Amino acid sequence: MALKHFSLKMKKTQRTKPTFEYESALWAQGMQHIAGIDEVGRGCFAGPVVTAAVILSKDFSACGEVNDSKVLTAKKRKELSEIITKEAVAYAIAEISVEIINNVGIGKATQKAFQKAIKDLTIQPQFILIDAFYIENVDRKKQKPIVHGDGISISIAAASIIAKVYRDELMQQLHPQYKVYDFFTNKGYGTQKHRDAIGKYGLCLRFKKTCVPGADDRHQHRNVFIELSSFKMHVSFIPAFKQ
Repeated sequence: MALKHFSLKMKKTQRTKPTFEYESALWAQGMQHIAGIDEVGRGCFAGPVVTAAVILSKDFSACGEVNDSKVLTAKKRKELSEIITKEAVAYAIAEISVEIINNVGIGKATQKAFQKAIKDLTIQPQFILIDAFYIENVDRKKQKPIVHGDGISISIAAASIIAKVYRDELMQQLHPQYKVYDFFTNKGYGTQKHRDAIGKYGLCLRFKKTCVPGADDRHQHRNVFIELSSFKMHVSFIPAFKQ
């Protein structure tokens, strides 16, 4: 009940950077291990969906620097990722391949990633703060989805940072093998250059026609199959979502 009251109060609070306000309310209730969870890659054309779970302590040193990963430079994200993973009470990163995404859908795949990240934590959280979504198969009384949570909660922001650094580096490592798609720059997201490359070099057999306005059968005859080092992936021409 105290958390609910606190949440209603926070909706009226204006902020420019995430804070420990949610975490502090939970710490005040005697909970020590609060996990922040976020995902990256959900709206990408190519590459896995990656989630991270992070448990921070009250004396985390970079509170004033952590922010939503999307507003930080790549250099700053890398710097903060090293601090977060060094100082975290516990953290875990989970990756779900495109093969699984194509088999079960992005929603279920993202849920699998959330659940795996929690399971892989060396210390299980007493409460979870998550960006936007409830996590399935986790007691709803022990989690709080926060819209735009990576700009509100330091723990969620920290998770968004280490997940993005991990995924960006993975996509950059793939670039030399698949230069036509420019993964080094777009990280699998639907930039215009990426759209043009897919239009030129073809779509995958598993692309989602319902997500491609104007797609027709002739696109299916110009397919590109990509085999990655750790999993097999199909490049799907689907509308991009903001990361």
